[in-house]
Amino acid sequence: MFSIVIRRIHMYLALFLVPWVLMYALSTIVMNHHTIFENWYDHQPVSWTLEREIPYEVDFPSDTKRWVVVDQILSDLDMQGAHNVGGSLDNKITITRRNAIRPQRIQYDSQKRTIRIEKQEFRTNGFLEQMHRRKGYDTKFLSDDLWAITVDLFILSTVLWAASGLWMWWELKVTRKWGGICIGSGVVIFTFFLFTI
Repeated sequence: MFSIVIRRIHMYLALFLVPWVLMYALSTIVMNHHTIFENWYDHQPVSWTLEREIPYEVDFPSDTKRWVVVDQILSDLDMQGAHNVGGSLDNKITITRRNAIRPQRIQYDSQKRTIRIEKQEFRTNGFLEQMHRRKGYDTKFLSDDLWAITVDLFILSTVLWAASGLWMWWELKVTRKWGGICIGSGVVIFTFFLFTI
């Protein structure tokens, strides 16, 4: 009975993990063969297209913290979400909204009192790399926390998947020899890379 439960866990976890395994596998191919994809795009930088430029007549005291300005801008634009920030209030602040499918760049020019909103050209390799590196728990947004939770579940599921595979291998006596060779060779190769790269 226990073996049946283990087999079912192994099977259903494998089915659950399909989207994450595919995403991490494809994104790792992209990162491991970066040059191929750079050649595909003729080594051209990712382009940004202007969506709109609007006046922004908000007065911020010179000592206002940058994050306060950014939160205000994103709130006024109804574009809250995970983001990166560069620049300073006395010149330009650049906010890059982290979005795997449609990244946007918001540039606030305090001298001209304008906001420029641009969208990034979609590239498959960029999309996959962003998904691979996407993280959570460091923002105040529920969607990022939910993504981080699913990644944690993926990690736990992968460990359980490996453990259930080990159990099934050991349970079938006919597979012990070749299974042992596979495990041993995997450990040896991993250890070799661990100390040489």
